[in-house]
Amino acid sequence: MKHVFIVNPMAGKGKAAKRIIPEIEAYFAANPKYNWEIYVTKSQYDGMRYVEQVASMGEPVRFYACGGDGTLFEVVNGAYQYPNAAVGSIPLGSGNDFARILGDKEKLIDIDAQVNGKTRRFDLIQAGEHVAINQCSMGLDAEVCAKQAYFKKLPGVGGEFAYTLALFYCLFRRVNSSQFKVILDDDKVVEGTMLFSLCANARWYGGGYMGAPKAIPDDGLLDFIVVEKTCNTLKLAGLVGKYKRGEHLGWDFTHFLRGKKMRIISQNPAAVNVDGECEYVTDFTFQILESAISFVVPETSTYEQIVADGQDC
Repeated sequence: MKHVFIVNPMAGKGKAAKRIIPEIEAYFAANPKYNWEIYVTKSQYDGMRYVEQVASMGEPVRFYACGGDGTLFEVVNGAYQYPNAAVGSIPLGSGNDFARILGDKEKLIDIDAQVNGKTRRFDLIQAGEHVAINQCSMGLDAEVCAKQAYFKKLPGVGGEFAYTLALFYCLFRRVNSSQFKVILDDDKVVEGTMLFSLCANARWYGGGYMGAPKAIPDDGLLDFIVVEKTCNTLKLAGLVGKYKRGEHLGWDFTHFLRGKKMRIISQNPAAVNVDGECEYVTDFTFQILESAISFVVPETSTYEQIVADGQDC
């Protein structure tokens, strides 16, 4: 089996590649029995194209996304259609939201633990022409995601802080713009002014906000969280901390269900977030792809404990 490390040179404001490449090279120099390769991406979606190119050769291969959630998005989308391919995450970005469900970041940046990790089948979310492994959404949080990229460009701003700045900006500028009809599993409908409609395969996004505190990526179900706007902006701003900690499922204006499919129809063009990739749409559907990808769970992962801590509903 070949081990291919897809390194995003821009991740972690350029620090990721400088850290991980020497560690990879040193590990395989000490373990010459392995077939391995480092590929440094050159542009957006270059990693996706390269992963698909290698996977299409048909040989057993593991791809390790060395970067943040954007790098993982590219690697997953390049690999998931190939049964010979597995994907791992070496979290080196500013957010690393999906990797949080696997355990402590520093323990996951361990080449030996990754190479010797076991694989398990994770679900994915079909979202238009792409798939997501973490979370998709429309509404305030998707508008925040679209705006977050702007704040990340500011000196000293990244990850959670960039998301928080974008969140407060959108609370006061975009909070009344989401007029949605949300259809869950073709039969349950929620309609009106929404804060957000979230379709989740895992728990965190936005650099540490626990949008879906019960989500499990290998249970054959998606978590749907639909939050209606029933209070004023100042009160919403005061609830941000509770939302970040995942305490919003009990709000009387929150709908929480599990299922297979979510369709959102918007009166006006609205941002849709697919694992951090954003565009504007008026009609979008998210649907589960069960057990769609082999994912590497490193030996240092505490995935089982993290899942157990949040599996009660």
